[in-house]
Amino acid sequence: MRQFILEKQEIKNGLIEIDGKDFRYLRSVLRVKIGDMLNVRMKDGCLQNATVAKINENSKTIILQLCANNQKTSITRGVQADEIDGNVPDREYWLFQFLPKIQKFELIVRQAVECGVKVVIPVIGEYTEKSSISALSGAKLQRLERIIKEARQQSGSPVDSKVLEPVSLQRAVELWNESCRGEKSLSVVLSERDHCSENLHKALDDADDFMKLKKICIAVGSEGGISGDEIKYLREKGMFHAVHFAVNILRCETAALYGIAAVQSAIS
Repeated sequence: MRQFILEKQEIKNGLIEIDGKDFRYLRSVLRVKIGDMLNVRMKDGCLQNATVAKINENSKTIILQLCANNQKTSITRGVQADEIDGNVPDREYWLFQFLPKIQKFELIVRQAVECGVKVVIPVIGEYTEKSSISALSGAKLQRLERIIKEARQQSGSPVDSKVLEPVSLQRAVELWNESCRGEKSLSVVLSERDHCSENLHKALDDADDFMKLKKICIAVGSEGGISGDEIKYLREKGMFHAVHFAVNILRCETAALYGIAAVQSAIS
């Protein structure tokens, strides 16, 4: 765990009480002890160092005490979340994921969060199964919130990732266009067809000084891909570049991770 995500922020005299599932996670999974230090991501997005001051097995609570951020010792080996923060570009990534089966979508969300994607929009596409739409509600949405938290804690991502409710392609494009007003942006849709498509470098060249990009959106198909009409809509209404990677045909959960990584690597 690179960081502990604090969901409720009630600080009294520099002390934070942890209970419920967070207590079980810290005590049973991480096996924290009194004196251990954690990097804690506060509600406002800032990182604070905190030490385990008290563990009460009867009430199932842990008391964390905030401490000076110049103390670096942590229970986690390797790179810490505060080291990651200083290396994250001021750039926001969105993912349009044409909704696949829910188990695949959960994996895509986990991987996207680890990669620092800010917004994941499940798109109801031509090839989306109705069962996938109905499955993404209630307890499943709560499960996605847990997946996001776990992925951020393991990866140390400072990005407050969100998954929106499933929407139509038209609504997804509207949300993207609204968010990009006044910002330098780039949007690409991954296509397994190479006709009417371009490579990623061509799309970046067209962006005109892509290092100044502030918002980037990547659209990825479901199990059946993205229809020709949907790609046409993305290109005409959302100014998406249709990008074809000259590789094997990828599963949708592989394509999402591959696409995000390729774009991030090309821009960094």
